[in-house]
Amino acid sequence: MQKFSTKGIVYRLHNKQNIPISLEEAWDFLSDPKNLKTITPDYMCFDILTEELGEMYAGQIIQYIVTPIFNIKTHWVTEITHVQHQHYFVDEQRFGPYSMWHHKHFIREIPGGVEMEDIIDYKIPFGFLGRWLHPILVKPKLKEIFEYRTKKLTELFGSYEINQADS
Repeated sequence: MQKFSTKGIVYRLHNKQNIPISLEEAWDFLSDPKNLKTITPDYMCFDILTEELGEMYAGQIIQYIVTPIFNIKTHWVTEITHVQHQHYFVDEQRFGPYSMWHHKHFIREIPGGVEMEDIIDYKIPFGFLGRWLHPILVKPKLKEIFEYRTKKLTELFGSYEINQADS
């Protein structure tokens, strides 16, 4: 389930997905930046530049190279600003393609698996031009990336079946 909303010039993407794995397994996978490559479309040429990542912690800086559009390589630097083990973490862009990027990742245990929730607040550079390009270029690209992520997580961990709640 994806929802986009706009308040002023800050946009929001809200995505939820249920998968049939334990909270520990979900946390171990989702909080490991090395797994971002696995759940990002191949054409984006996602590459982590930071060595020695280790366990996630608040204040951690992670550098990437990504090719989001038109085969243009983009350097992206994020900081993990908040971490509550097996509950949530927040990454914020420090340098990269957005004027602002604030991504909250929540993981909740549910009967038969976990619910993963992403809430991303972002702002596009270039003023009016950026706002004009949002519905044409940025929003469809983010939608595509999260649809790929949903599909890939389902391939890796299986489909969450509602009747699992009865088990």
